[in-house]
Amino acid sequence: MNFLIYGAYGYTGQLISRLAKDKGYRPTLAGRNLEKTKELAKELDLPFESFSLNETEKLEKVLSKHDLVLHIAGPYAHTAEIMVKACLKTKAHYLDVTGELEVFEWIATQDKKAKEAGIVLLPGTGFDVVPSDCLARYLYEKLPDANSLELAWQGGGKFSRGTALTMAENLHKGGSIRENGTIKTVPPAYQVKEIFINGKNRLGATIPWGDVSTAFYSTGILNIKVFMIAPKSLIQNMKRMRYIKWFFGFGFVKKQMASKIRKKVTGPDEQMRKTSRSHFWGQVENANGQKVSARLETPEGYTLTAITALKSAEKLMENKLTPGFYTPSKAFGKDFILEVDSVVREES
Repeated sequence: MNFLIYGAYGYTGQLISRLAKDKGYRPTLAGRNLEKTKELAKELDLPFESFSLNETEKLEKVLSKHDLVLHIAGPYAHTAEIMVKACLKTKAHYLDVTGELEVFEWIATQDKKAKEAGIVLLPGTGFDVVPSDCLARYLYEKLPDANSLELAWQGGGKFSRGTALTMAENLHKGGSIRENGTIKTVPPAYQVKEIFINGKNRLGATIPWGDVSTAFYSTGILNIKVFMIAPKSLIQNMKRMRYIKWFFGFGFVKKQMASKIRKKVTGPDEQMRKTSRSHFWGQVENANGQKVSARLETPEGYTLTAITALKSAEKLMENKLTPGFYTPSKAFGKDFILEVDSVVREES
């Protein structure tokens, strides 16, 4: 594969770059910081480029030399549009690992332009949202007349710096669900329910997870909610955010949070990545009250992201997808997640 990894020296970017090297690929590593990019490229003996996304001419020049880009530099609300537009111009396929709902929605609007350019736009090739998207598609195929979908996840481990920065960036926005086909803004922890996951009943609260967007494109189901399994104390804090979330929208507050995150957040270490597991649950229901539910167990989120992002690039080049916008399950099917070692899916 002739591909570019932009954001290669970040936490997730490094995992993907190292895995690509281990599999015998020679991607071009790229990023904004010259020294960090060069250091990683030297360690892995890989070619590199260094440029900011604002350097449009250089961005397009580099992209024009590659078949696809794995875009690993977030928050994607600030970076995805720039990279997608450059890909449309240079005819390079676009893949990323975003979980940002608004980003999925915007990229979906570029479907026609992608078809005209002859490229594939495939966001969300990581933990956000490959496992949950494949689970949603699996359930939909079991009950094709379903009109509602609920998904839940329980993660193991810690957040990376990039994930934490993205979460901080969006704290002021509240929650989201899909209702009658339309994405609706709701208060944080809008709904709390008990869900049987990872061997026992646990509390879950609704969050604005990417599947509120992607599962609609994967299944056509009009009503979608996504729950995060969390301790009761955390859910109570989420509810308190309803009254103060506006505060986190101020620029100076965002800057302070970002500064603390950059100083303190490092992400899970190798041991945690090897031993932690992630759990998913999903349920569809039709107008007659018929329900189908299933569970999914996967490796730790960042480990899974590296594997599925690289697999997505491999399969895209192998399968030669028709140009356009895709979700992971629309691109590669409901069983794509089962291609990852130690993933278990069971109907409940």
